[in-house]
Amino acid sequence: MPKHSKRYNEIKKLVDRSKEYDLNEAVELAKKVATAKFDETVELHIKTNIDYRKSDQQIRSTISLPHGTGKEVKVLVFAKGDKAEEAKEAGADYVGAEDLVEKIQKEGFLDFDVAIATPDMMRVIGKLGKILGPRGLMPNPKAGTVTNDVASAVKEFKKGRMEIRTDKTGNLHIPVGKASFDNAKLTENIKSAYEQVLNLKPAAVKGTFIKKVVLSTTMGPGIKVDPTTLQ
Repeated sequence: MPKHSKRYNEIKKLVDRSKEYDLNEAVELAKKVATAKFDETVELHIKTNIDYRKSDQQIRSTISLPHGTGKEVKVLVFAKGDKAEEAKEAGADYVGAEDLVEKIQKEGFLDFDVAIATPDMMRVIGKLGKILGPRGLMPNPKAGTVTNDVASAVKEFKKGRMEIRTDKTGNLHIPVGKASFDNAKLTENIKSAYEQVLNLKPAAVKGTFIKKVVLSTTMGPGIKVDPTTLQ
């Protein structure tokens, strides 16, 4: 068992592990246990009932939060010509084509959170699959990151649109704000994220879709949330 700090052991006492908290209570408690020396991220963890071994039950899509995540998002765009100019004007942090592919391959450049590509660039960046894929950075049509409308995509991801995907055990982990957010903003973000996830239920999933919901902060313990208070 890993050893926890004295700080963690103290805040852990504030959380009743056997209780499912009302959302408002859970948000209040999450802010209370966020005692680290930096502004902790608040995360929503959702345990689903999908069979993650089956491709028709995977979830990979994007969601947007009404108040963003509180994180500055660095966006890289693979595009040429007019599309490259559109991306720059929309606020992309890095824009390029073969030059960016080479920078990622040879220099290990990965200082970005989202990679967007125009469809014609997929042939060029295909060789980056082994580098970007494991990090969840490879552009993908399902995630809205392969598009000709690069300006809109850049603006949306800058505002807080994000890709979500189930992990190898069928769980979703979604940043929903910072501990410094006021309660109302956090609550609205959490409810919005939860409802968007409900709408992504794969048709092949039978019975109860969501089994458990937990709220946590970067350095804090998990707080179980009553799903009925999220809608």
